[in-house]
Amino acid sequence: MLLDHYVSAMPCWKGRVDSDSDYDAFRWHQWVQPLDLNDGGAPFDGALGFAFVGFCSDKGVARNKGRTGTALAPDFVRGQMSNLPCTFSQEVKLFDAGDIVCDEISLEEGQRELGLAVEEILRRKLFPIVLGGGHETTFGHFQGQHNYLKDKGRTPELGIVNFDAHFDLRPYDMGNSSGTMFRQMADVCRAEGTPYHYFPIGIQQHSNTVSLFKKARELGVDYVLAKEIQGSNMESILERMDTFLYRCRDAYITVCTDVFSSAFAPGVSAPQSLGLDPEVVLPLLKHVLRTRKVRGFDICEISPRFDQDNTTANLGAVIIFAVINTLCRMNGLEYAAE
Repeated sequence: MLLDHYVSAMPCWKGRVDSDSDYDAFRWHQWVQPLDLNDGGAPFDGALGFAFVGFCSDKGVARNKGRTGTALAPDFVRGQMSNLPCTFSQEVKLFDAGDIVCDEISLEEGQRELGLAVEEILRRKLFPIVLGGGHETTFGHFQGQHNYLKDKGRTPELGIVNFDAHFDLRPYDMGNSSGTMFRQMADVCRAEGTPYHYFPIGIQQHSNTVSLFKKARELGVDYVLAKEIQGSNMESILERMDTFLYRCRDAYITVCTDVFSSAFAPGVSAPQSLGLDPEVVLPLLKHVLRTRKVRGFDICEISPRFDQDNTTANLGAVIIFAVINTLCRMNGLEYAAE
């Protein structure tokens, strides 16, 4: 494998240093290590490892006639993650695998390279955390997860849990975009005879056409409306999530930050005045993680161009913090203060 449009992002990791020897005072920028996916390295043999990889693209947003600016997001999110505290055991390792840069290549080629990067991260026994980019990021992530399972000799039964205001099931006869990914995934699964498992959470009725609701029904997609979550009908929602995840052997989570209210996420391509509160979404996300089926995570549609005081980038960093800490806790690797 050779990634041709691939750069290091280690210069983004910088911040406060309270101590250079006391791990209890360490922050993520002191703990993250560089990872070169082109060097043919051996699989990780530690207790638990995570690898960040950025997808610097907003070409899908532009095709979708959205507000561009998401190509800059990976570095801004890293900047917000840099000062997060290391609240996990020293057995947990953080790696930065750099960025796929799409300036000089097509979106489709960029997605293919991201898929190769994700596949290599999985081969190295690390948990991929993909920093978008527009939500077209997730089709590249999907390709990596799907192809890795095929290469392992397994029939992919991949459950896609999408926290999003939009279905993103639009036609793509004019090319891939940030609104077509989950329809593309359905077509890949149909062509290969593998199950299509897609569960969007936070759908806004005012942000999706009737045609998209019909397409979801045609594909057998269950979904959770934002107003159902705002109505605190959590028991029913968790039951539907569990039913969905029971059918899937593996899963990955994708978060489109426009699922959140613009009060919490102003810097997105398609702001939602009536979006969700992150405090409501995080318990649902952690519930999915606790199934132990999740093999990767991505967060998309953060647009620094429209952000205010890095509010949205910081929200992205806090969500990633929650993902990593939840997985550490599940594996007995969370730091316990005495």
